[in-house]
Amino acid sequence: MHRALASLALTALLAAAPSLALATSLPFGSAHALVMDEATGEVLMAKDADTQAPIASITKLVTAMVVIDAGLDLQAPIEIDVADMDTFKHTRAGLPVGAVLERGALLELALIASDNHAAAALARTFPGGLAGFRVAVQTKLAALGVTQALIEEPTGLSPRNRASATDLAVVLRAASGYERIAAITSSPTHSTLVNGRPWEVRNTNGLVGKPGWVILTSKTGYTQEAGRCLVMRVQSAGRTLLVVLMGAARSAQRFTDATNVLRWLAGEPLLAQAQPRAGTRSAKRLRRATARHALASAHS
Repeated sequence: MHRALASLALTALLAAAPSLALATSLPFGSAHALVMDEATGEVLMAKDADTQAPIASITKLVTAMVVIDAGLDLQAPIEIDVADMDTFKHTRAGLPVGAVLERGALLELALIASDNHAAAALARTFPGGLAGFRVAVQTKLAALGVTQALIEEPTGLSPRNRASATDLAVVLRAASGYERIAAITSSPTHSTLVNGRPWEVRNTNGLVGKPGWVILTSKTGYTQEAGRCLVMRVQSAGRTLLVVLMGAARSAQRFTDATNVLRWLAGEPLLAQAQPRAGTRSAKRLRRATARHALASAHS
């Protein structure tokens, strides 16, 4: 069922190519963007949607699908190991070494809180280990018709995890067909027990649960190479939309882009993309982030 839906989505995306002229009506701050009507397959808006670029933690949607597809015991306890720590960016946020959680709980934390240690543990304990996980991922992507994407590891911390906005629309639609993925990524908060104590997290997509937003599935991502990324299956103006935003230099850009999609559909005035004043630290950071993303995209 998941494979059939994704294949239909890819066919619809290709068939809807003439609709790309509508893209000029929305000034995206994101480097790459795609908005598709799920029911008709019509591409409503797009910006450089076929260029491969780093996808950061959007990766975890594929990680989750592969784990669920494998039919693994979601109640099996898994201990977070030193091997699950971040060796790409050396970040420290996430579950502590020695924490023991059920596989299902790790899956949920990887999705809603984008916990890298949880995602790494899911791949490490996959049949065949990380090598087996990589094979399963490539098999999954091929089954979805996403033949140009590349995912080498489960977290998205590696800039070598790459796809286009068109690819991610297919991935998003497929992931939305998994009840567990849709339920956890559309929840504003989540709580579980870690070492006997409550471990409470918030959805990394701050739009989930906000008034005016009906988000059915979502995932955020961020690395320096990928910029700010967001995919959402969202209901608006009587439509169900697949929204993909990649490569925003700042969180504010990503928020403005997402908000403007809904405003555009409702016929409301668009929000202006706020630009930092020249010479300020914010302006310099924005230029550096934009240059990094352009370089990463050029190496696709």
